[in-house]
Amino acid sequence: MPPIHIIRSDKIYLKLLELDVAQRDAYFRENLLKHFREKFEIQQIPFEPTAAGFDALMMLNQTHVSPAEFNSSNKKQMDMLDDDFWDNCKSAIEDVLKRFEKKGMRSKVSQYTFTVLLGDEQKPTMFLNQNYGGEGGIPGYVWLSLVPNAYTLKRTKSAIAHEFNHNLRYQYVQWDGGSLAELIVSEGLAENFVEAMYGKSYLGPWVTAIDWNQSQALIKNIIGKHLDIDNMFEAMPYLYGDEIAQLYSGNQVVLPHSAGYTCGYYLVKTYLEKTNCGIEEATMKSAQEILNEVESFWNTNIV
Repeated sequence: MPPIHIIRSDKIYLKLLELDVAQRDAYFRENLLKHFREKFEIQQIPFEPTAAGFDALMMLNQTHVSPAEFNSSNKKQMDMLDDDFWDNCKSAIEDVLKRFEKKGMRSKVSQYTFTVLLGDEQKPTMFLNQNYGGEGGIPGYVWLSLVPNAYTLKRTKSAIAHEFNHNLRYQYVQWDGGSLAELIVSEGLAENFVEAMYGKSYLGPWVTAIDWNQSQALIKNIIGKHLDIDNMFEAMPYLYGDEIAQLYSGNQVVLPHSAGYTCGYYLVKTYLEKTNCGIEEATMKSAQEILNEVESFWNTNIV
């Protein structure tokens, strides 16, 4: 198992309170974001501020409490990210990696870098997801986005399972640039993995918020007709739904929030039940392999 490099973001956030606002972005970039610099470079997101006004920190500020916004009222949240919290995060990561290793699927990276960023409960990308989420699509790098409270702290381990499922997948499966097929399959795999590890009660709100019995016909009809979309920009509205698409001036496609996640969850569940394939093995299969086995999904009511 590769070493797990935990970045104690709580200490970095608290240090911001000692700095002038003008110094904070540079400090945050140098002490936290630099550990993810390779990730941003792979994603072609500028690490340093640019004349165009877009960089990694600006992107993160759309979802998180910015270094400039962080204040003494956030200290209680940081107090929740104590030694036990970070120890539990490491244990949860190890549990995921061990589960894959038992199936013969070992990490291909030399190290995992992990941290938790402070989510802003006033920003839609957080409150629409009940104040927790994460990003784990670049091998070796994972962070969670969290507004610390009793509910989100309990679900930290399931968020870790979700993001590390992505991380392991893209060590074995070539990222295709963000096709709609890949996005819904990968999210479906991640949530079925969460369920396999921790049970249905730990499924994320991006699956449970939609009444599938009532909405599946609409969702399947719209998403199923657009599986040929081969780029992330066009695919995102179908994955996230209209509320998020509207925030970023994307096309509205008459889908509820996180429709693609919910659809992917039930699609992958159908695949697992039909093939008796384990979730770990399925995680390493291409989206097309999975879709080819469940063509009837798009025309069948799944309860």
